[in-house]
Amino acid sequence: MATAESGHTPRELGYRWPAEWERHDATWLAWPHKRDSWPGKFEPVPGIFVEMVRALSAGEHVEILVLSEEHGAGVRALLRGGGVDPAPVRIHVLPTDDAWIRDHGPIFVQRERADGQGTEIAATVWGYNAWGGKYPPWDQDRLVSREIARRLGVPAFDGGMILEGGSIEGDGEGTILTTESCLLNPNRNPSLDRAAIERRLRDFLCADKILWLGDGIVGDDTDGHVDDLTRFVAPGRVVTVVEDDPADENHRPLRENLERLRGMTDARGRRLEVIELPMPRAQLEQDQRMPASYANYYVGNAAVLVPTFDDPADARALGVLSEAFPGRKVTGIRATDLVWGLGAFHCLSQQQPR
Repeated sequence: MATAESGHTPRELGYRWPAEWERHDATWLAWPHKRDSWPGKFEPVPGIFVEMVRALSAGEHVEILVLSEEHGAGVRALLRGGGVDPAPVRIHVLPTDDAWIRDHGPIFVQRERADGQGTEIAATVWGYNAWGGKYPPWDQDRLVSREIARRLGVPAFDGGMILEGGSIEGDGEGTILTTESCLLNPNRNPSLDRAAIERRLRDFLCADKILWLGDGIVGDDTDGHVDDLTRFVAPGRVVTVVEDDPADENHRPLRENLERLRGMTDARGRRLEVIELPMPRAQLEQDQRMPASYANYYVGNAAVLVPTFDDPADARALGVLSEAFPGRKVTGIRATDLVWGLGAFHCLSQQQPR
């Protein structure tokens, strides 16, 4: 594997963290296998992954991690049965503990090549402890980022702290959104204060400005990942989920985040344009509220994958996101079973920029 240039950070070497809507070479997935992540509801989950791969592979490669050659053969059979073109799909035997590659996979940065012939990428790799030590084991997941970098032959930079990809959101122009409830939680980096965390985000993800929201949505076991709350859809423009019902326990924290956003400017000095995205009605399973949010969408080259919940708000959310991403097919995929795993499409994917 190429190694990170000694003593230099990605920022010093001219990298930047591209926005998710910029062109990808590939999307990475880790095929689901941990039944305990969807207790009593695992059976529908691989079929939902087939839908994801079908939509994404229309515009880019899809790289899939599997446990073994036998597991990979089963995945290929499922994809064939689902009518997926095998050409853009590549299977990698790289065991994982769980499927949430957004949080344990590499976060790629990009820079112009020295010869002026296009761009090159590097991987930033971060510590991982399964959202504050909640779901052991995570021994295999914490090795995934560096191993993907090795197989790609790209430099790997160690960010020096616990960080999940779902806890940060970038605009590609130096602005990062995150939440206090997650990044400042002592179950991640108890020895680091806000300033130290910001310094690492500036150095390794090339941020010029970090914007802090407050709390996450009810039912989110990640302590408030921003990818269930607020997402950039363009530089200077965000969508953010709101709950209109004052009796709903999401109403207050989402209203407080909305007010913060309305007062924020990005790294270029632009006041954020804030677009409201509805919330679905409460999704309950075994008397537990699920972290159901339309903000947990994923932007591929050709498609935007949006979780839907058999809810009257589905159509409105799809409409908002269709306006935000013209030129891409906004695809709603039923996620009422998927979200029992406490995440959706953004949590389950990681982009590799071109």
